[in-house]
Amino acid sequence: MLVASVLSLKGGVGKTTVALGLASAAAQRGVRTVLVDLDPQANLTATLVPDHDASAAPTGGLTTIAEVLADPRRKVVRKALRPSAWSGRLQVLVGSEHAETHNHPDPGSKRLSRLATAIEKLPGGTELVIIDCPPSLGQLTRSALVASDRAVLVTEPSLYAVTGVQRALEAVQAERAAHQRGLQPLGVVVNRMRPRSVEHEYRLAELHELFGPLVLRPILPDRAAIQQAQGAAVPIHQWPSPGAKEIAGMFDALLDRLLRAGDRRRVRPVPIATVAVPDPV
Repeated sequence: MLVASVLSLKGGVGKTTVALGLASAAAQRGVRTVLVDLDPQANLTATLVPDHDASAAPTGGLTTIAEVLADPRRKVVRKALRPSAWSGRLQVLVGSEHAETHNHPDPGSKRLSRLATAIEKLPGGTELVIIDCPPSLGQLTRSALVASDRAVLVTEPSLYAVTGVQRALEAVQAERAAHQRGLQPLGVVVNRMRPRSVEHEYRLAELHELFGPLVLRPILPDRAAIQQAQGAAVPIHQWPSPGAKEIAGMFDALLDRLLRAGDRRRVRPVPIATVAVPDPV
């Protein structure tokens, strides 16, 4: 089982869009996948499990990621799992506004390990876990990194987003050194690129200068098809437009890269002491 966190420390860059695109590609390929919605906004859950009420109080009988983080026993994890409307091979550990109560700014190791413990309780046969993180560096994002093998860093070609991805990479390195020796950055996904924008071209060049080969290709263009598919709660692979077909192919390539990283993880672990800035795999 490969566990990947999708994160950015700036909101609004399309982090959930990337998580959903990977989920769509995984469903198309038949990869048994669990999506973990750690973002208290719960937009991923709203798309994949439209009938779920993320604002429901914990006393209302619904089990969500908030209850899992409080008590990561197998029976709690299984109660929080819901089938996705997209595919029988996709399940969701559903999100909740109340997950914010677990977003401590300075958690101890015990709190940070709860999500990893919960992931170990997922159904047998799960091949891929994708964690949609909130755009902040508290317990939620840090616990995702502690539970993960790979980190997918998402940005857009703008000034503050570039700063946010720098901070995200630093967070990956810190958790790798402190808690999760197997954690590696998959790379930086650049989202919402407009090729004829001088500002976007400048920021893309800046990203290449800062992160080199960690900047992943293809670069995701700004396409209306993404918003249209999400608005209809339909996988991008099923949205009937040329733009959707283009984007779907890009998410297929990103999923290929992620799954290859999982194969390399099993064959060739990288000793932490030999790596100052982790190379992409």
